[in-house]
Amino acid sequence: QVQLVESGGGLVQAGDSLRLSCAASGRTFSSYAMGWFRQAPGKEREFVAAVSWGGGSTYYGDSVKGRFTISRNNAKNMVYLQMNSLKPEDTAVYYCAAHQDFSGSLFLREATYEYWGQGTQVTVSS
Repeated sequence: QVQLVESGGGLVQAGDSLRLSCAASGRTFSSYAMGWFRQAPGKEREFVAAVSWGGGSTYYGDSVKGRFTISRNNAKNMVYLQMNSLKPEDTAVYYCAAHQDFSGSLFLREATYEYWGQGTQVTVSS
């Protein structure tokens, strides 16, 4: 089992950058594929980015491709989401999620992930 805690959200202006962090508990963190999702008010939760258990593979949603970067540090039990060139439409609560996996695959579906953090708010003003 793993517990996830996100941090790093805040209020920024369009064009700014933010780095979200997700701290994971548990000694088997490296056996989990990780993902970031977001949910804007009145909208469904949306896939943002995913990284394989070893960090060698990543995948991004179309709306963030080229602007966001997901990474992980297994020695520190951390996952990051570097967000550049932020837009008002990036405003949402951002969630970190974990899925136990040993295959090195990437997972894009919300329902695949067993563990979720509480979320961190990102607000981008125009």
